Amino acid sequence: MTSLWNIFLVFMKIGAFTIGGGYAMIPIIKDELDKRHWIEEDELPDIIALAQSAPGILAVNVSIFTGYKIRGVKGSIAATLGTVLPSFLIIFAIAMAFSNFQDNPVVLKIFKGIRPVVVSLIAAPMISMAKKSNTTWRAWLITGLSLLGVAFLRISPIYIIMVLIVLAVTVTVMNERRMKKQL
Repeated sequence: MTSLWNIFLVFMKIGAFTIGGGYAMIPIIKDELDKRHWIEEDELPDIIALAQSAPGILAVNVSIFTGYKIRGVKGSIAATLGTVLPSFLIIFAIAMAFSNFQDNPVVLKIFKGIRPVVVSLIAAPMISMAKKSNTTWRAWLITGLSLLGVAFLRISPIYIIMVLIVLAVTVTVMNERRMKKQL
């Protein structure tokens, strides 16, 4: 059985070395969990989907669900504290020191240089998850249309999810009716 201290340390490492928030954490979380065989490979997309649908910060939600999967409530507390503590301490230290450097051109350039890295850290796991999850041309079509709707047409993801739920229920009901007629 995995110790709570080990869960805390692994998620503290994840929290300490991730720049860019929740989505940027996904490849590191995946690597760390795969190394330790704490979850099955096909469970991470489910955990991420749950984390996205729950209110709150993605990284914290992923920690909660993963910690719970590993060791129950105590595991989720250890994972969440491990994830949040480094960010809290870093932000606290930066807040104390940043007021002296906030207009420094070098500091501004450093933060500007980090942005493309964060984008790639977010894009890489999303592409990997799409490859694993999208097994039909319809799934790829839905993914592509959703991406276009959110990124370029500025359609709220809430509306896309609501439409897809209605569409999925409609298709399921129609398929069940068709199956009953064939019997």
